Amino acid sequence: MYRAKQRSSYIMTEKIDTSTPGGKLIFHLMGALAEFERDLIRERTNAGLEAARARGRKGGRPRKLKTNGKVALARQMFAGKSHSIPEMCAALGISRATLYRYVKEAKPPE
Repeated sequence: MYRAKQRSSYIMTEKIDTSTPGGKLIFHLMGALAEFERDLIRERTNAGLEAARARGRKGGRPRKLKTNGKVALARQMFAGKSHSIPEMCAALGISRATLYRYVKEAKPPE
């Protein structure tokens, strides 16, 4: 059924003939098993995420400006227009997109 290939990897040499009832059965069984396994993985992942949230963990990448003081400084520098955008980004150690994201979060909804 399996033929050894270089570096201990295996390839399947028999083909599944899906034009026969037996081939269709095998094909559908393999598909159903793969779907079942994927559903189990999804359930375990979601359960782990819920357990982490219950412990107070929050997912995602950490914020670049961790303190409210730095966020306020970024907004103040942007509103003051005394510095250029590249100067502000260099001083705060953030990218242009990150600066604009912090400024956008400060504006009240219109």
